[in-house]
Amino acid sequence: MDDDKFLPKLSQNLLKILDDDEYYDITIEVGNDPYVKVFRAHMVILNYRSNYLRRILSTNKKKNDEILVHIKLPNILPEIFQIILRYIYGGRLSLKECDTPDIIKILIAANELNLQELVSYLQLYIIKNNKNWMEQNFNLVYQTSFENDSFLELQNYCTDLISKGPDKILKSMNFTSIPEKLLISIVQNNNLQMSEIQVWKYVIKWGLAQNPELPTDPATFSKEDFNVLKNTLQQLIPFIKFSNISSREFSEEVLPYKKILPKELYKDLLKKFLNLHPDSKLTDNLKNIDSEIITFQHIELISKWIDKLDNTDKSTSLHEFKLILRGSRDGFESNKFHEICDNRSCTVTIIKVKGNNQILGGYNPIEWKSDRNYGATKDSFIFSFKNGDDINEHILSRIVKRNYAIFNDHTYGPSFGGADLILRGDSGHCVKDSYEKPIRSAPSEPHLHYGIKCDCCNYTVRGIRWRCTSCEDYDLCQDCKPKSNIHCHPDDHEFQPIPHSSTSSSAPQFAVHHGIVCDNCNKTIHGMRWKCTFCQNYDLCQDCKPKSDIHCHPDYHEFQPIPHSSTSSSAPQFAVHHGIVCDNCNKTIHGMRWKCTFCQNYDLCQDCKPKSDIHCHPDYHEFQPIPHSSTSSSAPQFAVHHGIVCDNCNKTIHGMRWKCTFCQNYDLCQDCKSNIHDHPNNHMFQPIAYPSTDNYNSGSNYLHPTFCDYCESICFFAKCHKCANGEFSVEEYELFQVIKR
Repeated sequence: MDDDKFLPKLSQNLLKILDDDEYYDITIEVGNDPYVKVFRAHMVILNYRSNYLRRILSTNKKKNDEILVHIKLPNILPEIFQIILRYIYGGRLSLKECDTPDIIKILIAANELNLQELVSYLQLYIIKNNKNWMEQNFNLVYQTSFENDSFLELQNYCTDLISKGPDKILKSMNFTSIPEKLLISIVQNNNLQMSEIQVWKYVIKWGLAQNPELPTDPATFSKEDFNVLKNTLQQLIPFIKFSNISSREFSEEVLPYKKILPKELYKDLLKKFLNLHPDSKLTDNLKNIDSEIITFQHIELISKWIDKLDNTDKSTSLHEFKLILRGSRDGFESNKFHEICDNRSCTVTIIKVKGNNQILGGYNPIEWKSDRNYGATKDSFIFSFKNGDDINEHILSRIVKRNYAIFNDHTYGPSFGGADLILRGDSGHCVKDSYEKPIRSAPSEPHLHYGIKCDCCNYTVRGIRWRCTSCEDYDLCQDCKPKSNIHCHPDDHEFQPIPHSSTSSSAPQFAVHHGIVCDNCNKTIHGMRWKCTFCQNYDLCQDCKPKSDIHCHPDYHEFQPIPHSSTSSSAPQFAVHHGIVCDNCNKTIHGMRWKCTFCQNYDLCQDCKPKSDIHCHPDYHEFQPIPHSSTSSSAPQFAVHHGIVCDNCNKTIHGMRWKCTFCQNYDLCQDCKSNIHDHPNNHMFQPIAYPSTDNYNSGSNYLHPTFCDYCESICFFAKCHKCANGEFSVEEYELFQVIKR
């Protein structure tokens, strides 16, 4: 029986007591004249629901000749107390009809009545549901949060906003009422996302608001007016970075208030600015950009893209690029990116690819977030410079699927689209998905020497093939050639470099699976065949496999990739496990056999394995999948993947390893693969039955996943993720705040 089943009825009955006019024993006078209301209540309920009311009641016990106890709560509005009283009696709180200022009042009243459970709930509710209002009314929230130590959640929110989004406070509706100390901390903040002249204007606006008797036009100020404003702003002016203001800005915005500046400061500024070109400071700021990757020429071009101008157009405005993150300085970890950049908008990401001079990047006009979702915008774009020294050889790709413009996830760095430009740690990948064109091109096919294996590492040779001129059949790949002294080969043999494969006739071909029909489109399967490992006869072609979620088939069934015709002798067969009985349903096991790795004789069939939590067996026991009969000499063996830890359960992977084809280092064990875990839904996983590529040979007893056509790495696709446009290592990356001047 559910212990909470009867609570709603109990709550409903207790709320009815509030309307009782016979058994109440206390009256509560709430509010001040003329807004006063008297509530009837019951001492026993108030006594046990509120520590504050318990203390009041202990000092207001009724005398012998009194029928009722009477107390007063003058600091709470009647309509607010009405809401709280319903919470005290019925444990119910409805805030749908309340605006945010009323919720703040409820919070303050709940704190006065020492209802800590309600205080904690209301703080989190306000932060989650009213962020925009809080930013616009920051001063009220700030002052309220620091009135009492009980408002720790609001205090943390205010501190975080001051640190990461100080400009939002200045842009709030009532910023002129914030305390001087808070304004100083904002002006000092290096995360302030606005130009220095804007900061100056806000400081002046704040100073005038503190003295409403002053004229709005400084041209009409008297000497006394300047002195009043000077005294008001004397603690703030030292923190204005006048060196970041252009000569023209100084002349138009600062000079009219020269009399509020300290004399020595004014003289220094006058000497500096009167000798400069009107826009010299702005241009200097741009030309002296703090970047290890891009130059002023890159900024000019990217600024035009932000303004949606053609490359040949003359810019009507310039943008200041303010460095806020550098990988080599701050770290490449995803959590560091989110710590610094979350809630920041108008940012440009710049990436230098390791091993060449290529530059990748993207512009995000909206805020970065840690919660896994897609951000929608029509103004984002990604780009690349094939050679970082030549801005003319570039690719600009604007968003097409605007609802998938920005990818947010706490485990990822700055990422654009479904897969168009994804960064995670010091690696990333590019696969065209949500933007109009790819910004990186795939490696060309001739770089693979089909059918030529390196005699050192046993991989198909890619890039330069080094052929021994003395031996009839001895080759090395470009990676193993420098190591030629450590493997067994005569020292006097010379090697001839062969840049490209001399023939393409040996390129791997995917055969027609004669007699095998796709159960979705009813066509004979060409290319990759996807065989269900649970069903005896269910197959999908490579075109229908990605659509497997739209046709009728159990979600938990897994598919095995078969690249070649099933008539091949090497095609894996799933046999009946004769003599092996499932310990749950007591039937002979067909298909996948799940053997407990801890017990000497405990097995489950593929149907009962998902129900393993409902039968009596220790939870920590792991199961090994055995697709073939154990009596067969060809039964595959599943090894321990030493050093490979499941990113969901944090245990060393036994049996099948499921490797994410999008992420550089994300793996799941066979038990966690079918569970819900925190990972992007669009990422596909590659099955790896054994821990080392040394066993990928024709005599292996292991299952054979498919291989990439081009580099022969194991994957789901005809091209692996790396070769199909994609993976790269990051040498350096920077993220800039773009400030329009």
